[in-house]
Amino acid sequence: MITFFLALILLVTGYIVYGKFVDEMFAPSDEVTPALAKNDGVDFVPLPTAKVFLIQLLNIAGLGPIFGAIAGALWGPVVFLWIVFGTIFAGAVHDYLSGMISLKNGGSSISEVVGKYLGSSMKTVMRIFSVVLLVLVGTVFMTGPAMLLAKLTPAWMDAKFWLIIVLTYYFLATLVPIDKLIGKIYPVFGLTLIIMAVGIAGGIIFQGYPIPELTLENLHPKKLPIWPLMFITVACGAISGFHATQSPMMARCIQTERDGRRVFYGAMVAEGIIALIWAAAGVAFYKSTGGLATAMATMGGPGGVVYDISTSLLGQVGGVLAMIGVIACPITSGDTAFRSARLTLADWFNIDQKPINKRLLLTVPLLGIGAILSQMKFDIIWRYFAWSNQTLAMIALWAAAVYLYKQAPAKKNFLIALIPATLMSAVTFTYILQAPEGLKLSTAISYPSGIVFALLCLFLYYQKRDN
Repeated sequence: MITFFLALILLVTGYIVYGKFVDEMFAPSDEVTPALAKNDGVDFVPLPTAKVFLIQLLNIAGLGPIFGAIAGALWGPVVFLWIVFGTIFAGAVHDYLSGMISLKNGGSSISEVVGKYLGSSMKTVMRIFSVVLLVLVGTVFMTGPAMLLAKLTPAWMDAKFWLIIVLTYYFLATLVPIDKLIGKIYPVFGLTLIIMAVGIAGGIIFQGYPIPELTLENLHPKKLPIWPLMFITVACGAISGFHATQSPMMARCIQTERDGRRVFYGAMVAEGIIALIWAAAGVAFYKSTGGLATAMATMGGPGGVVYDISTSLLGQVGGVLAMIGVIACPITSGDTAFRSARLTLADWFNIDQKPINKRLLLTVPLLGIGAILSQMKFDIIWRYFAWSNQTLAMIALWAAAVYLYKQAPAKKNFLIALIPATLMSAVTFTYILQAPEGLKLSTAISYPSGIVFALLCLFLYYQKRDN
């Protein structure tokens, strides 16, 4: 229990101390933001800071900090370390810089930002990579909520029924002005999200479930290696490239650069707290990592575990409210995933998005592809999403490191992006060499190869930044 509370305190302290340091290194100005300079009533719309924060939080807090944290808890309380330090020094920095650099570049999508600082070839790669990732995210966050909703409703309202409902909502959320639908319903989803987090944490603590103390021992029932599998599995609960596609969307709504720390860094810390709660709940509720693994196997994966924990801790009514919060998280990430995909394509092909017919031109095929992919097995889509997600985070951090280095005179500030960029380079390359969906190589090959790749990226960075 002490470890859990210390982790919680560290996350809050990280926002106050390191978040302030990162903000000072970036040095926000009083320049007119894209929301005011380019207000088009559709995507560039000035919104109140509290609403922008809430939208950002719900955009990024999809299934990752819940499903990913539960899966990460299979390694035991060592996962707390990655959630805490990954959030403070990698994830929140990544989200903050993605949003703030977009602000400085007229609200551009992450692919355009990367292209400006890493070159035209990388811009093309990122354009393709971003759209593919966003469609995968939208698909994952379409099927997950549908399966959870089916558990709460009569048998005839099965997963396919809810899939159609969610898809219809996604169509509207992708198409209409951001303040007309997303801006109005997110406060409601935010309330259920808060109830969920507080309720689950309170249930675990006050009902006496023993949250294990920190140990560096690998407690995974199958003894899967911590490095790099746990780092990829936790995904959005520590760092997520998907967030780099969401921060620019809020960069089109924020009214002052000085709110960037609260909106971008703060939302990621809040997500880290959500992940910490669910990781603790997963390993405490089932008494051990072996018990958690058995529950996941017999209950159909993390979704069944979420339902079991919620109803057991909070009763039927409280459990339903908590489940609604869990369902709201992925839905409010899936809708903006497809919206971000539309905006990325619009930036790519320079398509004005103010006319509704041009928004339809991009929205319909994107959702059609998502509907087709939703028929694939959820766990297959999730595995590919997890790796591509962290790879995008790696690229975004390298672009941020180049941007920061070019900002004279404080060139030392590039280290806040350079260090996590190097780490994530090693993580992503090692994973794809080692993982079942990758090359399935032994750790004797994948571990040193990951280090060599990270060093190569570091070398290329020093070559690129002075050009």
